[in-house]
Amino acid sequence: MYHLVYGFLYLLSLLPLKVLYLFSDLAWFIVYKVMKYRKEVVLQNLDIAFPERSAEEKEKIASRFYRNFTDTFIETIKFISADEKFFRKHFTADFSPVKKAYESGRSVQIHAGHNFNWELVNLAVPPYLPGKLLGVYLALKNKVFERLFRKIRSRFGTTLISAGNMRNDMQPHKGTQYILGLIADQSPPGPPWAYWVEFFGRPTAFLKGPENAARKNNLPVFFTHFTKSKRGYYQGHVELCTDEPASLPEGEITRRYAKYLERVMSADPEMWLWSHRRWKLPYKPEYRLIK
Repeated sequence: MYHLVYGFLYLLSLLPLKVLYLFSDLAWFIVYKVMKYRKEVVLQNLDIAFPERSAEEKEKIASRFYRNFTDTFIETIKFISADEKFFRKHFTADFSPVKKAYESGRSVQIHAGHNFNWELVNLAVPPYLPGKLLGVYLALKNKVFERLFRKIRSRFGTTLISAGNMRNDMQPHKGTQYILGLIADQSPPGPPWAYWVEFFGRPTAFLKGPENAARKNNLPVFFTHFTKSKRGYYQGHVELCTDEPASLPEGEITRRYAKYLERVMSADPEMWLWSHRRWKLPYKPEYRLIK
């Protein structure tokens, strides 16, 4: 089954992007207008994040979000066969702060979010980095698509680290220098795995793992996100959170990350995965809120 799916998608990926976007336009209409896929969740999240914006404004954000949502999957099909020249044309970035930290002899940690098109992290970013990229990912339940996405994401040398098996997957890299990239805005499975910080005005659970790894190994931490100049053309942005995480109070990196996300999401809201149930864990007074 894998070879059939891969073969079909590979042939599809050979089409020009402008042709593939016709499929995305159709998918946008079906997903947004007909199926209204998770639209209630999207609008609830937008209500939480932007209570001051009108219903009309939030509907416009939702419409543009679904456009980026379908484009992301169509672009990922293109990534199956796209060469390095394609990515140089469609993605630009200045990761010189990361390079400077790495060249000091230390490993580095980069926190990204579910920012369109997050699949670029493993494919377009490596040429801008000075060392090997370890990309942490959540395994897919479907074995065919798990194998497919592993093949796509590792095309240009990214070493994939399973979040569910991170301790074992990291063993070969202990004692070596690396750049660890994480999509760090996942919701934790439960309160024991969470730092609670203010996020868009309400207590929100963030995974402990990204911060704990940085503090344990005292790795410089950078935050990154993407913006889009036009359809299919992205820019990467990076900024330093801290170069001495072990010196910070517990939870401070996560607090800074939440504030960073608030800022960049407010500036470019249609670029974020609003269909994700970000506030599904309820806060209780006995949890420690980091301020």
